[in-house]
Amino acid sequence: MSEQGLQQARAKMSEAGVSTAAIEVFSHYYGELEGGATGLILEDTIDPLTDPPVLQDVEISSQAAVEALGKTVIIKLNGGLGTSMGMAKAKSLLPVRDGKSFLDLVVGQVLAARQEHGARLPLLLMNSFNTREDTLAALERYPTLAVDGLPLDFLQSREPKLRTDDLTPVQWPQDPRLEWCPPGHGDLYPSLLSTGILATLVEAGFRYASVSNSDNLGAGPDAQLAGWFAQSGAPYAAEVCHRTVMDRKGGHLAVRKSDGQLILRDTAQCAPDEMDYFTDEHRHPFFHCNNLWFDLAKLLAALTERKGVIGLPLIRNIKTADPKDATSPEVVQIESAMGAAVEVFDGAQAICVPRRRFLPVKTTNELLLLRSDAYDVADDGNLRLTVESAPVVELGSAFKKIDDFEKRFPAGVPSLKAAKALRVDGDWRFGRDVVVAGAAHLGPEGGTVPDGAQLG
Repeated sequence: MSEQGLQQARAKMSEAGVSTAAIEVFSHYYGELEGGATGLILEDTIDPLTDPPVLQDVEISSQAAVEALGKTVIIKLNGGLGTSMGMAKAKSLLPVRDGKSFLDLVVGQVLAARQEHGARLPLLLMNSFNTREDTLAALERYPTLAVDGLPLDFLQSREPKLRTDDLTPVQWPQDPRLEWCPPGHGDLYPSLLSTGILATLVEAGFRYASVSNSDNLGAGPDAQLAGWFAQSGAPYAAEVCHRTVMDRKGGHLAVRKSDGQLILRDTAQCAPDEMDYFTDEHRHPFFHCNNLWFDLAKLLAALTERKGVIGLPLIRNIKTADPKDATSPEVVQIESAMGAAVEVFDGAQAICVPRRRFLPVKTTNELLLLRSDAYDVADDGNLRLTVESAPVVELGSAFKKIDDFEKRFPAGVPSLKAAKALRVDGDWRFGRDVVVAGAAHLGPEGGTVPDGAQLG
């Protein structure tokens, strides 16, 4: 049945106009899935990453840094809808500061870096079918953004969800869109190849790519990092940060014992009975920021040689066809992580960067922080902490969805620059000019925080 399932999936992708490269990548993973691959990375097969170079200690001349940035393209992953926060459009269009969205701030960072360093510095977004239209419409207000005729975006691929019982494409007539899923951000590589963007960039004289998520406003253009990567001669590099108790769930780099190769291990690749090892910030002291760098020419050569299949480790993600309907058929989504390419390239490296390079917004907890006075926006468009360390924010279920969040802060978010922690359990509505100092806790009873209140 599995051979029949593969042929059905290939035909469905072909009829939907999915690229040949994406179909071949899917077929590669289908074979692994059929063969029983789990994608698990066991603790006894790896050693922790312990001493990567530290960016602050790297010596790069200003000339070398500017030259490297001049050959760099900024790529942002922009395919997410922010569904976990109740959004139905590109998450990058969510307002973050002073009415400016993630996308506005990213564009501002790129334009500021161009002006400062005299670099071409294209911005290239990997959109999904769900985010492309709204995103490109929002970019129309920046007529000078496009560089040398290069496009502003390219589309990531899509693939069919597979029934777990027979590995055939699931049928869901109630909403056929739910028969499809994105292939994970590992799709970055075959999509760069199949769209022709990768070859176009190389032909236009660009050599390096700096890649990050569009909701990570810390990962702006960085000339020193570009200079370090160019000087290293590495085909690929991953940014890591020192791990704290707040980073236990994120993926981390490790060294494979069998060959000394750097690898990435995500949560889904850890055996359930080894999660204590995975979440131990002392055993694995660096986490993966999902900011990466690669040599465009070397990537093009590798992808061309391998027909788009560079062999990233499989991630087997079990869901239901309709995420909102637990009775819908159980499906497997075949995924891969772009950061796993660290193990594909000999000579791949890691570099430890300041915590400011990692400011993702995955929940309204982080959104509240970035909107507060614990951060400000510098002249280069980057967000900077205004305090020694960011307070810990924990908002209850009443704040989970963005519309509910906005309703509970009608006059703006509270001041957090004197806060250590803010925990809100119940359904609370905040008045104007609320100040949090030290640690504050609002209980489950809910209510209204009056104007000018001091919490903590």
